[in-house]
Formats: sequence, structure tokens, C-alpha cells
Amino acid sequence: MPRIKIAPSILSADLSKVNQEIRDVEKYADLIHVDIMDGIFVPPTTVDSDFVKTIKTKVPLDVHLMVHEPSDSYIKRFIEAGAYSITIHEEACKNPAKQINFIKKNKIKTGISIKPNTQLDKIKKYLDIVDMVLVMTVEPGWAGQKFMQSIMPKVMELRKLKPKLDIEVDGGINPVTARIAYDEGANVFVAGTSIFGKKDRAAAIKEILSALK
Repeated sequence: MPRIKIAPSILSADLSKVNQEIRDVEKYADLIHVDIMDGIFVPPTTVDSDFVKTIKTKVPLDVHLMVHEPSDSYIKRFIEAGAYSITIHEEACKNPAKQINFIKKNKIKTGISIKPNTQLDKIKKYLDIVDMVLVMTVEPGWAGQKFMQSIMPKVMELRKLKPKLDIEVDGGINPVTARIAYDEGANVFVAGTSIFGKKDRAAAIKEILSALK
């Protein structure tokens, strides 16, 4: 299995002082997870590429587009803003291969995500051309939701299909649920409330890592 990566989600951080918030987690974070919501694919709206440009960190930015049919020019703005990886949603794109190939052409790590009710069969044809699959363990759109353990068979099947693929889980991740997902094959853990909701963010990350030993 690929190495464990912790990706604190700034969706749960104070965005008015985002760089200060990120400094609290930089030492133990492998990625900084940035959720982009357009108000169409999911009801809320969040930050845009101009905001991502203001993020100052050496930790790679893991950009998750919860965006309906993102165009090449839209994706390009996040690449220019400093994205290390860009993940699109299968449900948001008529032909996800189009967006995946554009991201890959720009030499950016590429991911595809599925919502809890989307069957794994929908993305099997893309598994050979992506670097990561993001399995949502809550309905996308809001922080602080409860982890859906019923999603774990998808993670287990994915790991059997692709032993070396990065499998990311996002939603309700804390030390207990991270361990559940890890045991099924996940290795990249997006955590928002369970990190930024704590006073000592470094200790919160260490607690998750300890649960994965």
C-alpha cells in the first residue's frame, strides 16, 4: 500500500487568516486540501483560484473541484494558482476523461472522486489514468458531517483492484474513522473539523497518525 498522507482541509479553517492556520499544520501535513464548490454541483460556494493564489505554503495543494463541468480555462487557473493535484467529480462531468487528460497534459497529479451513492463501476475505466481516487465518506458540500462506514466496501474493492493507487477519503475523518478506512485500504486522509476544530492542531494530526500505526 502507498504511504499514509494526512491532508488537513481548510474548509474547516478560518479563511480570513488562512496562511496562519496552515502554519499550524505544516509540520505534519503531507497535503493541504482545498475544496472548491460552485453552488451548482453542490449548493454552497467556497473559494476560487484567486484565493488559492494567496496561499503561501511549501505543502502541496490538493485541490478538490466540486464543480459542474469545469472547463480547461477554469482548471488552468488552479494550475497557475499553484495546485499540486486536481481532483474532479465523476458525477459533475459528462466525459471525465476530457478533464483528466487536460490536467495530466499540464503535468499535475490527477484525481477522480465519487459521492457516497455512486457505484465504483462508474470510474473503473479511469483507474489507469489517474493518480488518486477520492472516495467521499459524506455527501459533499458541508464540513462536520458524520462518517459513512457503509462506503468502506468501495475502498476495499479499489485497493484490491489497484494496490499502488492513492486512495483518499474525505468526510468525518478522525482518529477512529481514519483507522476504519485505513484497514479497508485508504492511505490519504482528509480531515477538517477534527484538526482545525482543535486548539492544538499538531497534536490532532499526531493523534490521527497514532491511530494508523
